[in-house]
Amino acid sequence: MNELDRQAHRIHASMPVVDGHNDLPWAIRIRAAGDLSRADPSRPLEGYHTDGPRLRTGGVGAQFWSVYVPAWQDEPFRAVIDQIDLVGAIVENDPDHLVAASNAEAARQVAAGGRTASLLGAEGGHAIENDLAKLEALCDRGVRYMTLTHSDSIDWADSATDVARNGGLTEFGRSVVSMMNELGMVVDISHVSDATMRDAIEVSDRPVMASHSGARSIASHVRNVPDDVLEAVAENGGVVMVNFYPSFVVDASAREMAEMFAEARELRPTFDSEADFDRAMNERRGAMNLDKGTVRDVVDHIDHIRSVAGIDHVGLGSDFDGIDSTPVGLEDVSRYPAITRELLDRGWSEPDVRMVLGLNALRVLADNE
Repeated sequence: MNELDRQAHRIHASMPVVDGHNDLPWAIRIRAAGDLSRADPSRPLEGYHTDGPRLRTGGVGAQFWSVYVPAWQDEPFRAVIDQIDLVGAIVENDPDHLVAASNAEAARQVAAGGRTASLLGAEGGHAIENDLAKLEALCDRGVRYMTLTHSDSIDWADSATDVARNGGLTEFGRSVVSMMNELGMVVDISHVSDATMRDAIEVSDRPVMASHSGARSIASHVRNVPDDVLEAVAENGGVVMVNFYPSFVVDASAREMAEMFAEARELRPTFDSEADFDRAMNERRGAMNLDKGTVRDVVDHIDHIRSVAGIDHVGLGSDFDGIDSTPVGLEDVSRYPAITRELLDRGWSEPDVRMVLGLNALRVLADNE
């Protein structure tokens, strides 16, 4: 182990990583019917990206768990509550590695004690069923950010990967953003259209986040954030947290997979279960043999966001266990030190590395409280 490797591992021993997005709860729901006796992340969990021991190895001091359900889910609000309950069971089942947290200071204290603070993010405004009372109910259950859309446009906000229906946010959509500010929930602009990004930043008087998105100038997928929005996020005080999915990381893969969300939307009705649908989509994508990229490609996004928005406005949002492939060197949650090692190799200072690894995300969380 050389000096940079030793420095990276020393940094991660302090549990500095705050990851903006992990889909382990959904993966357990569809692959093990939510049964923790079949998929127990308190121990090494084969076939998944995430478990408690590897979170500690990777230095993950705080993890936003996605309480995702798809936009076509019947009664999505109730299904999201079920996902919140599943996260609660995961945390309760693994006190050696996980502690529930609902604010930035609690997350810092948990990480300082050598465990991972478990935070909640709801992925997709369809979860509130056009009802502000349900938004407040999610906040009461501990949800600390909500992604305004997932892959489908909804009644009050347009998605990046669907036909625009609203030209961004409707008046109701603007009221959602305003209420999130009042409640202390972070407005998440991942997955949304460019117009929705701009509208959300205009309306929000608190810092926003993109919980799992890259830089479009590096990989030209609509799921990534264009430079003018990066500049607006900086003015707003927010943070863009870089996704690890190869189709959002590597430009050639992004171009080949430009229609993947439309394809998924077309194929979904032909399957009887979410598990069968996910397996089929993973097989289709795997057969394409896309360039996965490496940790260096991920750091290219980090470098670009820093150059456009500034060091205070970039973080990490892996999308682990919600993606079917990863860049080489970032195979699971134990591998975050590889990012630190690459940043150090590029001449980044340790204080700046720590900003990217988690301090920026904690600041945005605290500024919304």
